[in-house]
Amino acid sequence: MSFLSKLNAVQRDAVETVDGPVMIVAGAGSGKTRVLTFRIAHLLHQGVPAHNILALTFTNKAAREMRARIEAVVPGEAAQRIWMGTFHSTFARLMRRDAERIGFHRNFSIYDTEDSLGVIKGIMNDMGINTQQVSPTAVRHAISSAKNRMMTPADLANKAFEIFEQKVADVFAEYVKRLRASNAMDFDDLILHPIHLFDSNPDVLERYQQQFRYILIDEYQDTNQAQYQIVRRLAEAQRNICVVGDDAQSIYAFRGADIRNILEFEKHFKDARVFRLEQNYRSSKNILAGADSVIKHNKKQIPKSLWTDNDAGELITVLETADEGEEAYKIVTCMQDESRRRKLQLNDFAILYRTNAQSRAIEDAMRRSGIPYTIVGGVEFYRRKEIKDVLGYLRLIVNPDDDEAVLRVINYPTRGIGQTSIARLRGYAADEGVPMFVAAINVAQAPGMTGAAIKRVEEFVRLIQKYASLRREISAGELVSSLIDELGLITAFKNEGTSEARMRIDNVQELLSAIVDFVTDDGQNTLEAFLEQASLVADIDSFDESRNAVTLMTLHAAKGLEFPVIFLVGMEEGLFPSSMAIERDEVEEERRLCYVGMTRAMQKLYMTHARSRVRWGERLEQVSSRFLDEIDPAVVQRDSTRRRSAPSSTAFSGNGRSTATAQRRKPTPQRSEYNQLGGAESYSQLDGDISIGSTVMHATFGRGKLLSIQGAGDMARGVVLFDSVGKKTLVLKFAGLKPA
Repeated sequence: MSFLSKLNAVQRDAVETVDGPVMIVAGAGSGKTRVLTFRIAHLLHQGVPAHNILALTFTNKAAREMRARIEAVVPGEAAQRIWMGTFHSTFARLMRRDAERIGFHRNFSIYDTEDSLGVIKGIMNDMGINTQQVSPTAVRHAISSAKNRMMTPADLANKAFEIFEQKVADVFAEYVKRLRASNAMDFDDLILHPIHLFDSNPDVLERYQQQFRYILIDEYQDTNQAQYQIVRRLAEAQRNICVVGDDAQSIYAFRGADIRNILEFEKHFKDARVFRLEQNYRSSKNILAGADSVIKHNKKQIPKSLWTDNDAGELITVLETADEGEEAYKIVTCMQDESRRRKLQLNDFAILYRTNAQSRAIEDAMRRSGIPYTIVGGVEFYRRKEIKDVLGYLRLIVNPDDDEAVLRVINYPTRGIGQTSIARLRGYAADEGVPMFVAAINVAQAPGMTGAAIKRVEEFVRLIQKYASLRREISAGELVSSLIDELGLITAFKNEGTSEARMRIDNVQELLSAIVDFVTDDGQNTLEAFLEQASLVADIDSFDESRNAVTLMTLHAAKGLEFPVIFLVGMEEGLFPSSMAIERDEVEEERRLCYVGMTRAMQKLYMTHARSRVRWGERLEQVSSRFLDEIDPAVVQRDSTRRRSAPSSTAFSGNGRSTATAQRRKPTPQRSEYNQLGGAESYSQLDGDISIGSTVMHATFGRGKLLSIQGAGDMARGVVLFDSVGKKTLVLKFAGLKPA
């Protein structure tokens, strides 16, 4: 138990209070992971069996780190027997045991976002919904949001007031049917279906309540309503639930996270003990004071006062630049200077931005200067086409009911089964009420199929059936290797002869290696388990902190990480906070996101903004973010120097920082991105006033947002960003725009 001596007084109290509901409010850099892992280690030392502990996280990376820390202080294999993992992986594991109790087979497929979107597009096409006017991505997001709030298709239909909402409800109802018919679940179902399982099978719920005597939840501020409900059910018997989180770091509302879960924990569990971890071990005093002064502007928060014994450190530097090009230049120059001055490595630097599009100018500057960098949140390995194609075959071999897998691979590699034949096969399957693979088995009975198409579909069926039977006879590695050879994928890529094709060969071979390493002969790690892991992996899970390269990532991806030097870029109204957040009165969440970004910095924090930036294909004047003016002036220095010369092309060996004239700047009046083009701010027409920033409807292009108005009267033109076709410039007199 000597590890407890490494904790401060509040941390130790939080670790040793193991019975009853506990909420640990863990400020940024306050040792949250240490407290959580030491609490689990303490439970094990107290004699609690490992399988009686359920620990839920939001990333596989966090789960791996926690398990490794537990193994370091608790000898033996106990850490491996704890039910520890993400919400989705944990309840997927649970559903593998009990799926048949609610009408699924245990070999169900897990649909990722791309798979779900494919199903939704198919439904919309079948229903005659124009995917140019109604965005399938928006429909998918609306369905996911409804699921997170535990709404059924009927609930959504009853609340629908607009045509879009009614269409979503119709698609939602069919989506639920098709996933069940395909023996498939999407990410949201992995939480919803266990709730259904518990509510309809009290004996199953009681079994898990007795097993999970101690429940611990990391990042509780990120839970949605469905996650709260499933945890409440599991905890109501033993009531030994411990949640760890920070309301000031709740930044995933767009994914359904409900900050009320942490704000109202004491209301949900009236006898809860609350511990506040307020000592920060990560950041300098100036960085912490700056971040704290920003977050204090939020009204909805749990009171806490962070402090640190760390040195005061340097002031936060706010860099003002002419445009995104100079912004990128200054970042490179400052990194070169910081590297020499602090003796830092490349991986000690991170550049954080609000949107992925901001990385382009920065990447260009990095390449010109010869600085290696890595982007977190690019195309994930398991989302690459060649990987998805092979996984599609494996999903179908494991679960023949998976219609989305059939559609993905039935004509890949090309085997002469055209879209017309596939449409006829889909129609036949729908008429017969059977999965597509069953329809393919009986393809000769499908109306309208030609003899050549029948032959090719039958060859496809024989291929899948062959490998389905081989699953019981050969190892997973041998099966996948043989399948790849028979499909001729490697040969086809070699024949292409391009660098991209060579990369695809490497990716397919890496997939094969991953399967060989994962699947074991003892049945503990199966091919089904590998497919489950592949579907649930997140971009941050593959982040290699040891690679010596500068890290570029969005602010959302940065939570949970820390770096000696942080550049927080694009601090401008309409970009950060985003225009949508301003319009929807959701600036408090954006401010929490800013707080998260600032508190990633350990030694030095730079925050940049540009006077103009190219957005939506046009150069727009920018106004500095309100968040910059919320920082305590005592901890800020401002730099608005102009570019003098190009940075050195050798990484971190330039001629030094350009001479800076630090100056204080008076707060700039705030204005949104919408009125920065110099035109009028509204346009009157028969159907009402259309204002800049309004959501509008167009007869052809559908829903959009009015970005700017140029000119007046009959000559007035509006720039509208449409969901379906992007940006259009319209003569407002003839556009027929209506307020949405």
